[in-house]
Amino acid sequence: MKQEKILIIGAGGQIGVELALALRKVYGTDNVVASDIKAAHPLLKDSGPYAILNAMDANATLELVKKEGITQIYLLAALLSATGEKDPKKAWEINMQSLLQTLELGVQEKLTKIYWPSSIAVFGRSTPHHNTPQETVIEPQTVYGISKYAGELWCQYYNQRWGLDVRSLRYPGLISWKSEPGGGTTDYAVEIYHEALKNKKYTSFLSEDTYLPMMYMDDAIRGTIELMEAPSEKIKTRMAYNLSAMSFSPKEIAASIQKHIPDFTIDYNPDFRQKIADGWPKSIDDSAAREHWGWKNEFDLDNMTADMLLNLKAKVGH
Repeated sequence: MKQEKILIIGAGGQIGVELALALRKVYGTDNVVASDIKAAHPLLKDSGPYAILNAMDANATLELVKKEGITQIYLLAALLSATGEKDPKKAWEINMQSLLQTLELGVQEKLTKIYWPSSIAVFGRSTPHHNTPQETVIEPQTVYGISKYAGELWCQYYNQRWGLDVRSLRYPGLISWKSEPGGGTTDYAVEIYHEALKNKKYTSFLSEDTYLPMMYMDDAIRGTIELMEAPSEKIKTRMAYNLSAMSFSPKEIAASIQKHIPDFTIDYNPDFRQKIADGWPKSIDDSAAREHWGWKNEFDLDNMTADMLLNLKAKVGH
């Protein structure tokens, strides 16, 4: 059994719930402390140590780290793209202050590793939209993207200046049946499965040919843990690795669903999120992650659709 003791901050979100469960399988239930500003998510309730923690409260975080003997922190607390645009100043404060506090705590308490997720939101209209390279022009269009790019630079700075082992991934849109969407622009690709089963129709807030990089949550969780377990010498960038699996449009995901639910229909009513999506890549080049630490996705669109519908049917009792 590995002796690392992990704290997840923001464990109630879309990534946090599944990451907490997966990490507990790897490190042991008692060695993974989940925390969030609210009460435990149903999937985390009674499944291991849990603490109510505000990511902005540096003193409470330090106290918990000392009390639990924490050696690693996964900082997932953030306001996402669509939610962040409704209150940019709040998004910046939450996303940046929580990171800087955690990096400082990492140096002070000599933590072995810190994980902090970035996003394809760091890319903008001036970025090459097809096979977006690992290193390219980065001009984010949203406060979420701005905070993520600034955060990548801070992670690199703390690694170079203090030797802090910080690791990061630029997640594409993430699709999961276990937890609800969290206010992101790619959330249509989660909502569409729920609506397909419930009402056999869906109105997309993105246009039919809007291609975005996507990934099934199973792959994202596995990739995150593989990154964190990779030997330090294999981590060649201390900003964030591009991570990719598939790229599709609302029209294509609808066609994939229709293979299982033939009478499912979709229409389109683009809203403010269309502008956000238009500034993002259509596909991602993640060859650096594949070469450096062996990343490889397992799910494509059709086997993800089959798995999503199977699990959602069981969940809602269809």
